[in-house]
Amino acid sequence: VQLQASGGGLVQAGDSLRLSCAASGLTFSRYVMGWFRQAPGKEREFVVAIARRGGSTWYEDSAKGRFTISRDNAKNTVYLQMNSLKPEDTAVYYCAADSGAIISTLRHAAAYDYWGQGTLVTVSS
Repeated sequence: VQLQASGGGLVQAGDSLRLSCAASGLTFSRYVMGWFRQAPGKEREFVVAIARRGGSTWYEDSAKGRFTISRDNAKNTVYLQMNSLKPEDTAVYYCAADSGAIISTLRHAAAYDYWGQGTLVTVSS
């Protein structure tokens, strides 16, 4: 199984970025997909998750209204559109796949079976 995250970069506050995560080696549509991030010196934190068919999404408060998760099961890819970026959004962003899809655990990294390598997002002020 491989999850390949891409799309990170250096942007200014207020800019937008679109992250992608291409999955292979798994039946993509059977997995809830999530995005987590880890800032320097901090623990990995949940950002957002999307249900297997995209019908439901769960956002961390800091992402609501600015970030949008979507998925294309035909392309085995999940996306994270990030708008109005802030310096505090600076982090390595990881995509992850969860086969269990238990709503109460979606915000917990331990629930996820597979992880991508991460893509760095740096937002300058």
